[in-house]
Amino acid sequence: MSLDRPVAPNPYDLLPRVAGFTVTSIDVTDGAPLKDDQVAHLGNTSPQLSWSGAPEGTQSYVITCFDPDAPTPSGFWHWVLVDVPADVTELATGTASGDLPAGAFHVRHDGGGHGFMGAAPPEGDQVHRYFFVVHAVNAPTLGVDADASPAVVSFNLAFKTLGRAIIHGTYQH
Repeated sequence: MSLDRPVAPNPYDLLPRVAGFTVTSIDVTDGAPLKDDQVAHLGNTSPQLSWSGAPEGTQSYVITCFDPDAPTPSGFWHWVLVDVPADVTELATGTASGDLPAGAFHVRHDGGGHGFMGAAPPEGDQVHRYFFVVHAVNAPTLGVDADASPAVVSFNLAFKTLGRAIIHGTYQH
């Protein structure tokens, strides 16, 4: 079953430009296939992420994982972690299912849960890209609660993002 559709652009290239900074991971290699741990039916574990060089004025972070290649017009949100304090610059492997930084919380991902949902493209579909993004926010809180949708989080980020650090992995089932 191939859905034979064009590859979506990098969704972050479509947004207004903001400062870039660096994100690295021992679990995700930029542009390479994800490890089994980051696949829904194999491990479903959020990856380790470290970041540095956030813009001056950063007061908090939002961490997201987005698949623009899902067979929907709006892609698929796999992870949305909001209000990570500005002094946090690393999340350990599995943080999404463990203790979150003080004040941080998850909003519902598109699979319906709170936390991290690993890669889960339809069997036989094209290679999917999973964009792990650290958003530097110009306020201590994004101003949403755990009932917000990923779209509402993204809308709020449009007005409060100072910078973005992006790393992406791929997966095909």
